[in-house]
Amino acid sequence: MLVVHSWWGLTPSFVDFGESLAARGFVVGLADLFGGRTASRPADTRKLRRAPRAEPMYRTLIRNIEELQADESADGDAIGVVGFSMGGHWAVWLAQRPELPVAATVLYYAVRAGDFGASRSAFLAHFAETDDWVRPAARRRMEQAIAKAGLSYTAFDYPGTGHWFAESDRAGDHDAGAAALALERTAAFLNDTLRT
Repeated sequence: MLVVHSWWGLTPSFVDFGESLAARGFVVGLADLFGGRTASRPADTRKLRRAPRAEPMYRTLIRNIEELQADESADGDAIGVVGFSMGGHWAVWLAQRPELPVAATVLYYAVRAGDFGASRSAFLAHFAETDDWVRPAARRRMEQAIAKAGLSYTAFDYPGTGHWFAESDRAGDHDAGAAALALERTAAFLNDTLRT
């Protein structure tokens, strides 16, 4: 499993999430697209995204997948990717690449359209009830593209939540109950998709 953080960087919330999946028996890798740097304000996230990096983000993610494939404790070659917000955009991008072994993709409050015709992934999506970052039209386009490709897709909406609801670092946005339910649904999906 590869966990891809949101635009705040690899904060403790994503480390905790990865540990929760590891406790359920998954081999988990944590992407770090900002080289250990994190942000707490939107203005700072823009700086992180613009900062020079040793390799492009897409290459970092592909390297992370290659490292997971090489891990001797992992069974099989299939990879699951869980992405939060910005990380969800990258999760879809990875799932659309037929040369990568992505068999399960989980999105937390993220959408990305494009061509899913070569994808071999099943998809699970978690959406907030109120979310200025996920436009309904963009969600429909993504869902229509996934359906057109004949891929498995399940989505859940979480009443009373907003963007970032699953991230414990975002005190004003975090919804512990919704986050716990989404985690259980994610683990069940990954079990069904990767372990069958």
